[in-house]
Amino acid sequence: MRISDEVLADAAKDDRYHRQALIPWWDQARVARTRVLVIGAGALGNEILKLLALIGCGDTLVFDPDTIERSNLSRTVLFRQADEGQPKATVAVARMRDINPDVRAHAIAGNILVEAGLGAFAWADVVIGAVDNREARVFINSACARVGKAWVDGAIEGLAGVVRVFEPAAGACYECTMNATDRKLLAERRSCALLARAAVARGHVPTSAVAASIIGAMQVEEAIKLVHGQPTLRGEGLHVDGLWSEVSRVSYPRRPDCPGHEHLGALVPLGVGTADVTLGALLERAEAALGPGACLDLSRDVIVRLTCPACGHASPGRAVLGAVRESDAACPACRAHRVVEIASSISRDGDVDLAQTPADLGLPPWDVVVARAGLEAQQAWWFDGDAARVLGPLAGSARPQGNAT
Repeated sequence: MRISDEVLADAAKDDRYHRQALIPWWDQARVARTRVLVIGAGALGNEILKLLALIGCGDTLVFDPDTIERSNLSRTVLFRQADEGQPKATVAVARMRDINPDVRAHAIAGNILVEAGLGAFAWADVVIGAVDNREARVFINSACARVGKAWVDGAIEGLAGVVRVFEPAAGACYECTMNATDRKLLAERRSCALLARAAVARGHVPTSAVAASIIGAMQVEEAIKLVHGQPTLRGEGLHVDGLWSEVSRVSYPRRPDCPGHEHLGALVPLGVGTADVTLGALLERAEAALGPGACLDLSRDVIVRLTCPACGHASPGRAVLGAVRESDAACPACRAHRVVEIASSISRDGDVDLAQTPADLGLPPWDVVVARAGLEAQQAWWFDGDAARVLGPLAGSARPQGNAT
């Protein structure tokens, strides 16, 4: 029996995604399977998350450390006055579900710099950055390079904005675009002791809901094209000047001396979490795999201890570098500024207690360490046992996969 055109038309009306599925290359089933890591739930993040909900995107993991303030309400479509004081990520995810009951999303009210393991980047099919500072962009860029993922960057100021797509493992990356002034400003965020400084009072960047809407929409558009294998702004940026109604496109060359392109290769799942195994046991495994003298390179620097040169008071750091503020370095006994001891790798002849776990050092769950012997032999190990802890209701999406784009 042949189904009539009228019946087919009525069925199409019942399909929530019918109109976008009419785009010749659009694959709604692929969109519904897509895993997206969104970093930032402010003005840009609101627009991005709204659109991901509308298009029926599969699994969305959202990181943002901030709470909602009244000044956010003029630029954020997902927030209400009654939400003041609540975590941005949590409220944004709840509103995504209001928009579309098909949404599968999970919020983490945490700082991506210190609370996100590299596993979150390896899990994602595409990463979207909606952050407002260079430090976060450098970290996102490095994480994406290490696990071989492309990411979409967005920035706004006034009525202007820019959208860029970086695939650090293959082409130009965010650090390739930084000049000497950018690097100087980034360095100013850290003291001589390498602790995070309190934000310098420079005033807030002027932004508008209009610019956020335009740039956020373009970021989602680039992410959709990445997922479908369509042409994107890889290694390029699109600058939008809303005041003068001008749009320009710029190509970024890959700098041969840029440090932002490290790729770890395939990630080997360990079957445990960062709190489930000691550093000593991991070193034994590294030595068995790579030979005597093998060491463990951490995903980021950690503070091993803080020692007061005045009175000798010492305490363990147990934190990722950047999680401890400059003001926290004051000695609790005499208030002198303490010396910060930092480690980026673990070895037999180091001064790190091997009875500790990676979590004891401050490494976040679902992270990656690299077992290395010399400059050539290495294996990247993934603490995949933390997947359910990080993903929460999205744990079912942590299916085995490679980490190359």
